[in-house]
Order: sequence, then C-alpha cells, then structure tokens
Amino acid sequence: MKVQVLLTDDHQMVRQAIRFILERDPNIEVVGEAAEGLEAIALARQTAPDVVCMDISMPGMDGMEATRRLLAISPSTRVIGLSAHSDPHYVMEMIDAGASGYVTKSEPAEEIMRAIHAVYQSRKKYLCPCVAVHVEDAVRHAPSNVSPMARLSHRELQVLHMVAEGCSSIRIAHDLHLATSTVEVHRRNIMRKINLHSIAELTKYAIRNGIAEG
Repeated sequence: MKVQVLLTDDHQMVRQAIRFILERDPNIEVVGEAAEGLEAIALARQTAPDVVCMDISMPGMDGMEATRRLLAISPSTRVIGLSAHSDPHYVMEMIDAGASGYVTKSEPAEEIMRAIHAVYQSRKKYLCPCVAVHVEDAVRHAPSNVSPMARLSHRELQVLHMVAEGCSSIRIAHDLHLATSTVEVHRRNIMRKINLHSIAELTKYAIRNGIAEG
C-alpha cells in the first residue's frame, strides 16, 4: 500500500519540485497540494492523507497553527515540517504543535522521502541531520534552571491566561478565532510543558507567575 501524502507550501514551484521528487518513489502517492493552512485542513478532510508535508512560513495561517488544527481533526495523520530554518526554536515549536518530523529545504532530495517513510513506518520523530545536530546542541547548552514558562508559545500564553481567568474552551475559541478542538490541543500542550494535570493547578500556576490575577 502506498503512503498517501499531501503537500502544503505557498510557493507553487516548491510544491511541483517536491511532487516531482516524491513521484520517483513507487511507494508514495501525492494525493493533493495546498497553498496555505486552511486549504491544507480542508484537503486533509477530503483525502485523509497518511503524511502531510507542511511548510512552516505561509501567509495567513502558518504551518504550526495549521498542524495543530489538522491533528485535532485527524490525530493519526503524520506531519513533517518543511522550512528554510534550522534554528532549534522553529524545530521545537513545530514538534510541540504535533509534527512528527522536520526537514530543511537545503537537504538533498532523498531526505524528504526518507522522512516520510520514517514517520509513517516507525511512528517516531524524525529530524533531518543538520536539524538534529542543532537541536542536540541547544539542549546540551540550555540552562538547567530555565522556567517551563519559557517553553510556551505566544498563543499558549494567551490560552493559559484565559483558562486561568475561568474562560471555557468555547469562549477562548471565539475570542482567539480558533476551533474549540485547537484550544483543547493548546491546553494539553500547556499542561505537558509545565507538568500540571488539572485546571485548578493551571490557575494557581498562572496566578503565581503573574499571568492571571488572584
């Protein structure tokens, strides 16, 4: 059975180049192309891809937010982040959004095929070589006393603040123009990152750190 792949990139030439590369592999089938995040989510509903190759920097909804929303409706889909950036910050943000892999556009053509088969078959995270080196180096040199708060994205801080203020997921979704399922994904990610397990704990943490008023 072929691996069904959806390509998402706002540059048509890049999509065509990746499609050309992937079509050389008899075990991969490209089932669609999207130029931006919302289109990728809509196509994922229609085609149910096994793997989505997701550009990170796109106008409108970026690849990180698109990944969160896509996985909220299709948790079994594997997402591979594609980017010109190898900075560990971008990599970890994409992984925290739920991506299973990350490949830079400077890698050889075979790397994207290797990544697709790796995340589909092994269900483990896959980082291309140059990214893996940068991430390992960043982790090795990271201060041991860095606050868990530093790991939260801007959007996660917004959600944490509203949760601590007593807002429901529906209210947060409405105010931040997100899907309710996306808010739930953010909330789970926040709890995992700061190692808390209930709304009461989140509220106390937010008050203690000045995110919400007591």
